[in-house]
Amino acid sequence: MRRLNRIEGQVRGIARMIEREEYCVDILQQTAALRAAIDAVALIILEDHISGCVRTAAEQGEVDAYVDEVLDVVRRTLGRPVRSTRG
Repeated sequence: MRRLNRIEGQVRGIARMIEREEYCVDILQQTAALRAAIDAVALIILEDHISGCVRTAAEQGEVDAYVDEVLDVVRRTLGRPVRSTRG
């Protein structure tokens, strides 16, 4: 939650910069920092999912479906095309 609160503050800060018509390069630097912060939160959530749900699926013999799900999420997060089938 602390990270999300910080991200929320970054978004408000960027909005203020735009309202004040600050230098575009400075705004772009802040959007890059925002993107990095969001990526860090996504990674934490993905790590939690893998260490919990995927581990449980492996123990129950259902790993293939969860591996496909994780790969799909990673591809979407990275903006890569999603393959319809593993291969």
